[in-house]
Amino acid sequence: MSNEQDVRPGVELTNRYLIRDGVPVVPISGELHYSRVPRERWAERLRQMRAGGVTVVASYVFWLHHVEHRGEPRFDGNLDVAAFVDACVEAGLDVIMRIGPWVHAESRNGGFPDWVQEAPVRHRTDDPAYLDMVREWFGQLAGNLDGRCSPDGPVLGIQLENELYDQPGHLVTLKRLAREAGMSAPLWTATAWGGADLPAEEVLPLYGGYGDGFWVDSDAPWDPTFRDHYFFSHVWDDPGIGADVRRAQNIDAAAGGPRTPSALFPPATCELAGGMGTAYHRRPRPSGLDVATVAHCKIGNGSAWQGYYMYAGGTNPPSDKGVQESHATGYPNDMQRLGYDFHAPLGESGVASDSYAELRRQHAFLAAFGSSLAEMPSSLPEVRPNGVEDTGTLRWALRSDGDSGFLFVSWHQPHVPLPTYRNAQFEVTLGDETTLLLPSRPADIPFGTLARWPLRQYGLDYATASALTVLPGDVPTLVLTAAEGIEVEISIGGEIRTLTPGLSPVGVTPSLDVLVLDASTAQIAWVCEDGGRRLLLSADELTWGPDGVVSARSAATPTVHVYDPAARTFTDLPLAPPAGPFITGIGDAGITELRPAGNAVPVAYGKHDGRQSAPTPDVFAELAAVHRVDLPDWAADAGLDALIEITWAGDIAELRVDGRTATDRFWDGARWLVNLRDAGYHPGAELTIHILPLATGSTVHLPEDAHVRLLGADGQLHALDSVRVIGRHSWTQAQGLSDD
Repeated sequence: MSNEQDVRPGVELTNRYLIRDGVPVVPISGELHYSRVPRERWAERLRQMRAGGVTVVASYVFWLHHVEHRGEPRFDGNLDVAAFVDACVEAGLDVIMRIGPWVHAESRNGGFPDWVQEAPVRHRTDDPAYLDMVREWFGQLAGNLDGRCSPDGPVLGIQLENELYDQPGHLVTLKRLAREAGMSAPLWTATAWGGADLPAEEVLPLYGGYGDGFWVDSDAPWDPTFRDHYFFSHVWDDPGIGADVRRAQNIDAAAGGPRTPSALFPPATCELAGGMGTAYHRRPRPSGLDVATVAHCKIGNGSAWQGYYMYAGGTNPPSDKGVQESHATGYPNDMQRLGYDFHAPLGESGVASDSYAELRRQHAFLAAFGSSLAEMPSSLPEVRPNGVEDTGTLRWALRSDGDSGFLFVSWHQPHVPLPTYRNAQFEVTLGDETTLLLPSRPADIPFGTLARWPLRQYGLDYATASALTVLPGDVPTLVLTAAEGIEVEISIGGEIRTLTPGLSPVGVTPSLDVLVLDASTAQIAWVCEDGGRRLLLSADELTWGPDGVVSARSAATPTVHVYDPAARTFTDLPLAPPAGPFITGIGDAGITELRPAGNAVPVAYGKHDGRQSAPTPDVFAELAAVHRVDLPDWAADAGLDALIEITWAGDIAELRVDGRTATDRFWDGARWLVNLRDAGYHPGAELTIHILPLATGSTVHLPEDAHVRLLGADGQLHALDSVRVIGRHSWTQAQGLSDD
């Protein structure tokens, strides 16, 4: 990478994988923007990410957030980058700093402060006047980091710019300026989608993959660039990401650029869809399985690095102008002023979504098998789908080193359901000419199936259940998860055996136990890699740090079971209750309508480049209904981490505390969770919800169920169905007691 001066002992990069301390690894990076998350939440979010299997935290550094006025950089509070890096290190996580200076991230001016955006320079080029401003900013940032971003510091990588397609020389210049300022890392990266022309050997190309997106028009069908990611392929470029911004800013992507990774670098990603943002005109709402399928396919495709955008949502910093991307600032999309939930695995409120558990199982697999998987190239079958419209050809791939491997099956996609695939049977010929035929009898593959079946692993010929992890012990335990509707069979030396999922292992050989979890139990499975690998079962939220001490958060008394390989059974993990009185806090809040909504909201509030614009704050204030929410006294208790769950319908809603807007949301039919402490709620505070109705004739794009509800309204839709308040306690693994 032309990077001899940044060499860090223990970090190596080949053209196939990353090596840490001599062992191939498959890193898992999750995007969390420190300036969009309250500082007092950083440690908690990082523990949640670690428990979800994330090993690297990636974060944009927003010039706009730090230096609103030239010469007045801010690194206090949520903007203390150095403190954030320290928090990541304390949590046992590596760091990727995405320093821009242009970052996009649905921010105003792409993250440029207004004084930079308005400067008479050629932005994002080697214009000396522009570089002077960048040099100043990099110096300010490096000063705050104070050596943390150096060859021997904790930062693993630096991303230069974002979505820069035809300025390879400028990327090299930015690399030089960062080094001159005192920032460096063993890895330098750049986004490679859109056929980007990147400087040879200077940056690790990183790709993305979104299964849906807000950046297409409201009346556009499910775009082929989205559909691509639900298939196995060796094409990594996604020409759709950022296409609307390129068009709006008259930026041409490099014509005819490569769509497959350079032979010099492994296929790696930094923006797999952890969810999807919400624009005013188009409001996708991916399910957890939608998100997991894209990630699953990338692993089958040969991914050497799984990187998610976003992994943890947040809230934009307050600003009179708004720091979000908007039509008013020349962008093609009106975004929410404050809420940046992104339907992420960890939402704006810090609560895990369905995708969190789905991805957690994939990450446990990569932690257990990544060192061998990294050595396994991806192969595609002889018979493959003939395009993104093909709903009849089974989608599968193989990763194998010729001796062993994993067979990946993906039979899910949104919007266009797939039929049950009948009578599937796979034939895999390995390097020694051994042919495996599995399962022994053709099986049906139900819609919604994701599978990673082990081949010639731990003495098995194969298993028709997904590999989750391997638990250490005198006799190791291979943990598999069954897919709904597919019989679990294993083959040992050609002998077929059917296994029934349960909580007790089966000794399949003198040197191997196999534990098969059914699909519902797999949903509550956690694998803790710290303090010795352990398998935990809990429907409550679990977190831990490098010490492996488990914490559980619940509105009631949490239950955590831990598997003991020696006893070959699950036992209760002892938990110490929180200090102070225990409050069981779940209940409905009182709702009082203070002001009705306007009687006839417009069908549209104007357009920009053909896309619907969001109403102005003045229009919202005039037409929105106002509801007061009365909470029980315990909702402000310092010992509880209370949430409110809002079920509503309409166009736009704002949650206000004492008249100040804490966050907002464009309606898409999803439940809306807000953390009361983060919102600034306190004893005696007035909590109000303001809802702007949505006209039934509106052409904004909604998920199907939300669209159906809109069409059933009489002229306009406005409803506050319910508000629940949920108080949560944290319990911690009892010390001095045996886990078994």
